Amino acid sequence: MSERVIKPLLSGDTRPATIAEEILTLSPYREVIPLQPNESFRFLNHDYPSEIARWQYHPEFEIHLIREGTGSFIIGDTVGAFTAGQVYLMGSGLPHDWMSDLEPGQVIRNRDAVIQFEREWLAKCSETIPEIADTRHLLQESSRGILFKGETAEKAAIEIEAVGVTEGIARIAHLMNILSLMANAPAEEKELIANEWYTEPSSRDEATAADTGIAYIFENLRSNIRMSEAARLAAMSEPTFSKYFRKVSGLTFSDMVKKLRIAHACRLLEQTDKAVSAIAEDSGYTNLANFNKQFLSEVGMTPREYRNLDEADRPGAKVLSLGTKAPTSY
Repeated sequence: MSERVIKPLLSGDTRPATIAEEILTLSPYREVIPLQPNESFRFLNHDYPSEIARWQYHPEFEIHLIREGTGSFIIGDTVGAFTAGQVYLMGSGLPHDWMSDLEPGQVIRNRDAVIQFEREWLAKCSETIPEIADTRHLLQESSRGILFKGETAEKAAIEIEAVGVTEGIARIAHLMNILSLMANAPAEEKELIANEWYTEPSSRDEATAADTGIAYIFENLRSNIRMSEAARLAAMSEPTFSKYFRKVSGLTFSDMVKKLRIAHACRLLEQTDKAVSAIAEDSGYTNLANFNKQFLSEVGMTPREYRNLDEADRPGAKVLSLGTKAPTSY
């Protein structure tokens, strides 16, 4: 299997702390990792920090194993804490990021093992292999993000690692074992993370509105965002775009903008020393008083109060209302 090559550096400064901060202050983006000609799904390892380890979303489903370290995650509208050994399933279109606690100069090599697969691929498989239909409910639940723990996570981790070292039918078999483990996990070993984020579109127009709208928000998070522009990009009238976007995402367009901006601000408050005023600007707020007001209404505390929380007081899973390789020289 070919090695993934992702551009790791964002500037000439190769110190891990600098790279981590630059990655964190980038706007979220839609991740695109093309399939190789001989693959039906993607597998990759990546370090932390690295350019690919940032807040992102993509239409593919993602199975994610944290091999090492502790830190914070943002998944949909939820901030929480992660530890090594946890396994996650991310649904299509669900924004996510895992931010490790690092010592000065530290890089965690191969922190993550990731599998990504497309809904269409699994649907085609189920046409000829009816037993795969058992995954339908699992994929629906994954729209909220699922954390797997206990024996399910332990067994799934073994299968994920096996995917990375096998080829052909054996590789497919290990992926199917993972999906089977997840679909049959006991209730006490799985946890739905976010509020309902993204329901399955029932038409091409609904899918277009949701995907175009979220992509536009992500690409312009620091800028002036207008629903009229998102509707234009989706080639729809504003009322039609608004109706379809809300049906699929469960949120109005303006509420989605606010949630994504506040989630981005939480990342920066936790992981950088930037001034609150600079974080407000990086999150698309030109007025600091408005930023403080919106943050308080979404998170239940001010940005400074959030930043000053002791690590022990940080939420294990607080619902907000709201390059694969690191460099080798420092």
